[in-house]
Amino acid sequence: MTKSANTKKNAAPYGHGDLTWFTHDRFGMFIHWGLYSMPARHEWIRNYERITDEDYQVYFDLFNPDLFDPKAWAKTAREAGMKYLVITTKHHEGFCLWDTKYTDYKITNTPFGRDALREVVDAFRAEGIHIGFYYSLIDWHHPDFIVDGLHPLAFHDREKLNQGRDMKRYAKYMRDQVTELLTNYGKIDIMWFDFSYPWREMKPEDLKWSRNNPARHSWDGKGRDEWESDKLIRLVRKLQPKIVIDNRVDIPEAGDIITPEQYTPDAPLTHADGSPAAWEGCQTFSGSWGYYRDELCWKTTKQCIDMLINHVSRGGNLIMNVGPTSRGYFDERAMERLAGYAKWMKYNSRAIYGCGPAPKGFVEPVDSRYTYNPKTNRLYLHLQNWPFKHIQLPGLAGKVRYTQFLHDGSELRFRESGDGKAVHAALNALTPENAVTIELPVQQPDVEVPVIEIFLK
Repeated sequence: MTKSANTKKNAAPYGHGDLTWFTHDRFGMFIHWGLYSMPARHEWIRNYERITDEDYQVYFDLFNPDLFDPKAWAKTAREAGMKYLVITTKHHEGFCLWDTKYTDYKITNTPFGRDALREVVDAFRAEGIHIGFYYSLIDWHHPDFIVDGLHPLAFHDREKLNQGRDMKRYAKYMRDQVTELLTNYGKIDIMWFDFSYPWREMKPEDLKWSRNNPARHSWDGKGRDEWESDKLIRLVRKLQPKIVIDNRVDIPEAGDIITPEQYTPDAPLTHADGSPAAWEGCQTFSGSWGYYRDELCWKTTKQCIDMLINHVSRGGNLIMNVGPTSRGYFDERAMERLAGYAKWMKYNSRAIYGCGPAPKGFVEPVDSRYTYNPKTNRLYLHLQNWPFKHIQLPGLAGKVRYTQFLHDGSELRFRESGDGKAVHAALNALTPENAVTIELPVQQPDVEVPVIEIFLK
């Protein structure tokens, strides 16, 4: 995974995916699962530890997720309020989760012996969840993939290693595999490619994330020409015309969505012409994407819920990642966060699905976020830091019909300056001009992030 830049509005000849369901559903599950779940030290372990094919082979030889239960995964995702899935069919290590006919480096050749992707697709589809496939453009196992600065063998004799390798053959291999994925598993809603790194002049600031590893910045460069991105995107559109495609193949106009990674934009994203852009923040519960046994920087449940709210309030989706263990289950830490989502979404999903940023001119109170559903004309105020006894909403005077807590539908009285509706009339004078004051209980309700549903006139 890597950060990606903004993109321009889609243009011919690549066409457009169907974003109707995507911008309504707002919340998805990412799953990163592969051989790297066995060492359990990060999905980039081959790069970070410079592991050769020979030393990495032990994970392939022994991979056997005996507790794999995709129905349990899917049930957990649905209960958490997640409406779509994107799963790594192949990550940078090159290992394939399906029974592809184009390589022996696949799950059906491990002791597990089954097409895990097929089982995942069937299970999630049965729960009514949209299906998306992640496919790595990078492949550190394929014999035609040119060894570059990101490759685990970057410190070896690259000139010797690259003799006979052919990126054109590799690009054809990718198209053959993508054809399998988009032909043999029914309707696929998202195609998530990852990632391009075309050659560029190095700058001093690039070294900030180099992990003191200069080889990571020997950018031999792989972009649209190496991936043959034009052919790849045209193939995807031919096989599944309405599929949503991300923006990481180094052809900005070919992507339907912008994909900021591991950060939340401060405002809605736009295309180059200023029009609103569909975007999806891809985030993790901890720092890595694959299962990492000893990682300690796990976000709290409150942080995770705030992250979802922040994304939707800025017009984006959130796809939250889970890295299953090598035995095939979601570990306790992930399940705890997903249970937190489930508890909150059970009562507050109305403030997420079908919602986006508040109308122009609606100023969010301090420590709060707005989401807005244009079809119902309801505004949702997410109280991320509980205020004391009241909260003031600038610019809403004359626009509010009724207010209530969303979690239980209980009324919250509100007042405007001078309207005489306050419990204590003298408090009317405390409401600023053109504002609405909502009266609150002293104690926060037993909700991680309380939401006020505001019925607008």
